Amino acid sequence: MVKAYSQEHTYKHPWERVTSASWRKFADPENKHTLSHILQVDTLNHKLEPETGKLYTTRAITIHAPGPWFLRKIVGQDICHCVESTVVDAKTRSMQLATKNISLKKYVEVEEKIRYDPHPDNPNEWTICRQETSIRIKPLSTLASMAEKIEQKCVEKFQQNSAKGREVMERMCKYLEAESSSRGISV
Repeated sequence: MVKAYSQEHTYKHPWERVTSASWRKFADPENKHTLSHILQVDTLNHKLEPETGKLYTTRAITIHAPGPWFLRKIVGQDICHCVESTVVDAKTRSMQLATKNISLKKYVEVEEKIRYDPHPDNPNEWTICRQETSIRIKPLSTLASMAEKIEQKCVEKFQQNSAKGREVMERMCKYLEAESSSRGISV
């Protein structure tokens, strides 16, 4: 069984500011408490394609393992390693992120896709964020009957973390807005 959900959020900030905030959200010390499930983020590679102007980036993200505490006890692992692939197209003003776990795949598969685009109603001032997440608990013989309940608990945790992420993004956007105002630049 797979649990999937999608959400949309409008940032009342321009695309350039929102995407800048996305890059900086993990590095800002003020966000460590809010994003406490994120343990470490490392950039594995980045490449700017000269012909298209697209930026491709891959990051390794280490998080507290998703799901309820008893699942982590059964699995015997408290952390999960993920890979995030990002494509930024400055020409079309689009940023797409795809994140999936590379550890614990024997037990759970999580895939998250996020896309930032200028909002159609106000493309120069607002940004729309579309997020899709799918979670699949692979039934263990002893947990087969509980797989759906565990998936639901994982969905709830991911939704809570998404709300925290939006909170951090809003804070980062306001910080960037203040920073650019004080320097007389527009970001």
